[in-house]
Amino acid sequence: MTSVSNPASLQAIAQTTRRAAQTLATLSSQQKNDAIEAIAQALGRHADAITEANAADCEAALADGIAKPLYGRLKLDNGKLAEAIAGVRHVGTLPDPVGQLQIHRELDAGLVLKRVSCPLGVVGVIFESRPDAVMQISSLAIKSGNGVILKGGREAVRSCRAIVTAIKDGLATTAVPPEAVELLTTREETLEMLTLEQEIDLIIPRGSNAFVRFVQDNTAIPVLGHAEGICHLYLDAAASPDQAIAIAVDAKVGYPSACNAIETLLIHQDIAPELLPRLAEALRGRGVELRGDAAAQRLVALSAATEQDWSTEYSDLVLAIRVVPSLEAAVGHINHYGSRHTEAIVTEDDDAAQAFLSRVNAAGVFRNCSTRFSDGFRYGFGAEVGISTQTMPPRGPVGLEGLVTYRYEVVGDGHIVASYSGAAAKVFTHRDLL
Repeated sequence: MTSVSNPASLQAIAQTTRRAAQTLATLSSQQKNDAIEAIAQALGRHADAITEANAADCEAALADGIAKPLYGRLKLDNGKLAEAIAGVRHVGTLPDPVGQLQIHRELDAGLVLKRVSCPLGVVGVIFESRPDAVMQISSLAIKSGNGVILKGGREAVRSCRAIVTAIKDGLATTAVPPEAVELLTTREETLEMLTLEQEIDLIIPRGSNAFVRFVQDNTAIPVLGHAEGICHLYLDAAASPDQAIAIAVDAKVGYPSACNAIETLLIHQDIAPELLPRLAEALRGRGVELRGDAAAQRLVALSAATEQDWSTEYSDLVLAIRVVPSLEAAVGHINHYGSRHTEAIVTEDDDAAQAFLSRVNAAGVFRNCSTRFSDGFRYGFGAEVGISTQTMPPRGPVGLEGLVTYRYEVVGDGHIVASYSGAAAKVFTHRDLL
């Protein structure tokens, strides 16, 4: 869609999306899956236009001095596009989350209660840089029966427009109304979207802590918060050295601009003298800049880490290192500085592992594996609309299950509440039928 210039027209578009969502909510699993396949095919047909638009975005972003981490998220080459299209198709293979019978209970003879999963309605998603998120989010929205209004960063506007054009082209021949997926392109539209609590059921902001807080403070719409990814890797006294090095390199180097990459490494003082020099050599060999506390600096030549380093999401090849005296100190550091995204321990000690997993407050707590596994596709969700760092569910990578709610359906045969009070009151049976 084109940029919206006044609030009334934006509200009208949101109302159209809601009507499309109401139609989408009634469709069968096969109809939704057919639509997802049609989107995948259309994205393939439009691949050249999408990558050309992305190249123009990247060129303009470089001229504007875009930060390196944002540029990494912005770039969408043929390989990355092919992976995204494969992810769209995978969503089509997943079980339909809509219409699932969660409770089936007889309240009394002839009076039956059901709790059934259903779509949220319309979801608004605001994100930075990553145009591939448009494909992930749109496919998840359609599979879960929801309309979606997308707002990407200004640096990705050409890419997002090209992708949404392809999606609408694909939907045009299906039972899903193309208006179920809409795109906003200006900051003014973002601000107006936050006022549309009658048309939008959930807002998902993907950005900095400050941005997420801004959204939460400026809307009456429920917000699913996904802020910074300050992830830690703790190398316990009982860590396997080779395993620790491999995991640390993977978690930092594989995709440093990802929110599930580690920003701080904690290492137990008992193994630091032997392991830290090897680890530093491996990380520096992959271009990582290391910063450390005083104890780490005594073991390896490092620049000094400041207090700010412990609470910084670098999204780059920079890693802060702290030597800790105990598992308790590691857990304390993580719970103080972490963003409740994903935290990992490397250890062969089962008791230490269990203490870590149970005491660290994060959406993902891992043992002996890279934090980079914290991802909707890698979890088998097909894709994700974001990663929630809040305590209440949905938490962690949010896939289809986070885009549905439920309703209670009660069917009777002339039953009235008055029959269940007084001297001759009837008695509820409350018999589960599942």
